[in-house]
Amino acid sequence: MEAKKILILGGSGFLGNAIYKELCNYFDTYGTYFTARRTFENNQQFFRYDMQEDDVFELVDKVRPQLIISALRGNFAAQVQAHQHLVEYISKRDCKLYFISSANVFDAYSKYPSYENDKTLSESVYGRLKIKIENMLLRLPAKKMAILRVPMVFGNASPRIKEIKKFILDNEPVEVFPNLILNVTNDDKLTQQIHYLINRNKSGIYHLGSKDLVHHEDFIKEVVDRIGNFNPIFKRVFTTNDERYLAVLPKDNKLPKNLQIGYQEIIDHHMMT
Repeated sequence: MEAKKILILGGSGFLGNAIYKELCNYFDTYGTYFTARRTFENNQQFFRYDMQEDDVFELVDKVRPQLIISALRGNFAAQVQAHQHLVEYISKRDCKLYFISSANVFDAYSKYPSYENDKTLSESVYGRLKIKIENMLLRLPAKKMAILRVPMVFGNASPRIKEIKKFILDNEPVEVFPNLILNVTNDDKLTQQIHYLINRNKSGIYHLGSKDLVHHEDFIKEVVDRIGNFNPIFKRVFTTNDERYLAVLPKDNKLPKNLQIGYQEIIDHHMMT
């Protein structure tokens, strides 16, 4: 058995790189970077890819992966075009696409948590971009794609935690949304879940977040407590007077118990450094 060949688009970003590190010892794994980070230039497994300049066709034709994981960020129009080309490529080849989507595809529905087969509807530009790409993938044969919807991602190296630490140290207020109920995840658990989906050759729609829900304000305050003994200023942002949900929960595609996580575990495990 030759190791499956995997290409991670956006492999130098926070999530893409976490996925790369999780998979590279088990599969023949490649990644792309955009900003000329020296770490990646000398890594034979990484290719420079500029979404706005380079055609993704040439890249996938060179690597010929059996699985493409898209964790791309950046220019929205370029993202749409890249995924149009990927869908075209995949429809003609023995290749599959895992797309990292977002809970924001449901940000217009705020009364309930969202499940895999709920209709998507977003009020945000970001959510609408993800929906547009999801809809392209849904035209592919079901076996050729998976949509992985992810809530807010935390973890020590995550942009969110870094930003909170910076606010605290600069005496800037940390924004909290008291009425927002959400689920969360971290890079460790998310990458294990993706690894499992690849091993089992899964396709379809997956909601990869904590199995329980928490208020944004409570979660962030607990995280800040773990970061250290600070007295930060919290700025409470009320977008609405009602409770609103931004949570993706599984109903049809549940993962095994050992791959599920509670939000408390995310606070406990990952804020210790």
